Amino acid sequence: MDILKTLVQRKILDQKTASRVEEEVRTGRKTLEEVLLERKLVEEELLFKVKSEVLQVPLRRVEAKDIPLKVLELIPEDSAKHYRMIPLLQKGKMLEIGMVHPEDSQAQEALQFLSRQGNFSYQVALIQPSLFEDIMRQYRNQKQEVGKALEELQEEMKGKEKDEKGPVVKLQRLVEEAPITKVVAVILRNAVEGKASDIHIEPTKTQVRVRFRLLGDLYSSLFLPKKVHQAVVARVKILSNLKIDEQRIPQDGRFSALIDERSVDFRVSIFPTALGEKVAIRVLDSTVGLKSFEELGLQSSNLNKVKEAIQRPFGLILVTGPTGSGKTTTLYAMLHHLNREILNIVSLEDPVEYLIEGINQSQVHPEINYDFAQGLRQVLRQDPDIIMVGEARDKDTAALVVHAALTGHIVLSTLHTNNAAGAIPRLLDMGAEKYLVPATLSAVLSQRLVRRLCDDCKERIQPKREIKQLLMKELEQISPQQEPTAGVYLANRGKDISLFAAKGCKKCGGSGYTGRVGLFEVLVMTDELTNIILEKPSEPTIEKEAEAQHMLTLRQDGVLKVLDGMTTMEEIIRVTKE
Repeated sequence: MDILKTLVQRKILDQKTASRVEEEVRTGRKTLEEVLLERKLVEEELLFKVKSEVLQVPLRRVEAKDIPLKVLELIPEDSAKHYRMIPLLQKGKMLEIGMVHPEDSQAQEALQFLSRQGNFSYQVALIQPSLFEDIMRQYRNQKQEVGKALEELQEEMKGKEKDEKGPVVKLQRLVEEAPITKVVAVILRNAVEGKASDIHIEPTKTQVRVRFRLLGDLYSSLFLPKKVHQAVVARVKILSNLKIDEQRIPQDGRFSALIDERSVDFRVSIFPTALGEKVAIRVLDSTVGLKSFEELGLQSSNLNKVKEAIQRPFGLILVTGPTGSGKTTTLYAMLHHLNREILNIVSLEDPVEYLIEGINQSQVHPEINYDFAQGLRQVLRQDPDIIMVGEARDKDTAALVVHAALTGHIVLSTLHTNNAAGAIPRLLDMGAEKYLVPATLSAVLSQRLVRRLCDDCKERIQPKREIKQLLMKELEQISPQQEPTAGVYLANRGKDISLFAAKGCKKCGGSGYTGRVGLFEVLVMTDELTNIILEKPSEPTIEKEAEAQHMLTLRQDGVLKVLDGMTTMEEIIRVTKE
């Protein structure tokens, strides 16, 4: 009863009242806090400030809505409710657990058991009962909403099993009913509100798993009964104007929905598997996806090279990198920068991701012989000034892209190569003429994506010796004239180097990261590079010329971003390892 003693010492309670409260707690089934709050003897906030001091456990205040569902689900709802404890933040395998009664030995033992089962470590914080209740409501909100809709849906399914003749007719009627509409709407809304880039609806043997992709990684969001799988898929198909009775072949489509009073586009891919159709939905929120060069992570010499290339009257600009490295987003940033009323801009895409006002965007359909090559032939008859081709993926497209750039157009496209130096040999392998490449190619960008540190909670640290050595090794390869940041650290031999680490807060959901930023390397055409292409265009010789140009490599660009506090060295090593 140390808390009662402290309340008396501070004259918040008198001794007589404290004695009555102590007796009530001993003879009843209520906790000290429950008695004090129910009898309104002490304000909740003051009581828990005192409790925090007595127990020497920090008092945490968070917004319930700011705790991601993936964090809340790390402790089962029954355990959370019984022991009045809830996850607040996650940083790697470390959880911050908010507890109303951290002094309760049974709650502590349960938490130790759960940590062993879930393979996580934890630190305890004190939270007020009102906050605990708010978080529990948040915990139940999505599941209750989906659960209620599922109950209604199952009733609908029972009622229609007898009075519908064909399975397609039954499914068509079913997906037009409110319950299944609610289920899909909840999934879409939570994906957008949680800033997910993709939604995966996957059938398993016993249930349907719904996962969201956040900052490049997939997390389970909820599980649905197996029996509703077909209805959920059919609802998505109807929204996307696809065939609900076709389940043997893949289908692609798109639709728009009003989420939080703004229109969000969704790109849909339906893929048949042994357990049923899998749905992948790309969330195309233009408020998130359309970015400026600076927001992408282009800066300093790389930014100058790109701006110079797109300001030329003609020329080919290629963006390279693996799938999911943000190539299309970079092309959209270029189109947005170039978009003016006096220019005719036409794009060929597969598929069209973001609709940009003022640009004529066309989606190719290879199944009806409207591919990039055929589309490009038609585009050249549309009097274009700037052409964007989603990907130069075959010999015909590569040849047409080069000729389009040669005849006075700015042409933007992508290639699948690992680095900028590999783009030129790849272009030649696809049949582009040696003598035409130097005349048309303006620049090649290669890129990767790394997680961006949360500006609200990142903390400054001193780097470990091996990290500092790696930083200095990369800095020594960077031209101080082109990159002043590198020059400053090189001048004092890195004595002032301090980095930032991910910490975790309510804004970033405890991850320490918010969004992603690009790493870039930009190779531009020079007289020396022209000679190499005409004589011996191998990747190693092109890399030597890139080094002579003082081109920043992906890792070097990453090192500068680490020094600027945008990301961590661990992220750079992960993404740029050989």
